[in-house]
Amino acid sequence: MRRPMFWLVFYGFLAALGVFIAYMAWLQFTKTQNLLADGIKTKAKVIHLEVFTGDNNPLYSPVFEYKDRRNQVLEYTSRIRSYPAPYKVGDVVSVVYDKQKPETMKVISFWDLYRGSVIPFMIAAPLLVIGFSYLAFRLI
Repeated sequence: MRRPMFWLVFYGFLAALGVFIAYMAWLQFTKTQNLLADGIKTKAKVIHLEVFTGDNNPLYSPVFEYKDRRNQVLEYTSRIRSYPAPYKVGDVVSVVYDKQKPETMKVISFWDLYRGSVIPFMIAAPLLVIGFSYLAFRLI
């Protein structure tokens, strides 16, 4: 393979990877938007904090309790672990859950709703810029 062809394939791969990751981020974003539009909004109470061992500090993950439309009490443990604890026991937060799957719940906050689309798009953006910039430079 000639050297210029190698770089064309390499940067083409970066651009294609960026498009794929951006598409996955867009799917996650639309899934969140649909949950906000069609889901049921309610309040959840932090009933306790699960403690996990971190490198230097303990990591806390809040456990929420909320009621669905049928008045069933459900629990949800956040997948986000942090130090310091994001909530105190007894805090009440707004949440949204899927009508069909009440156990699918998200706290109505920026990172809980959009981390699944923001982080992949942050990874995709440089790949798109680098890949398509090189391709535009070589092809123009």
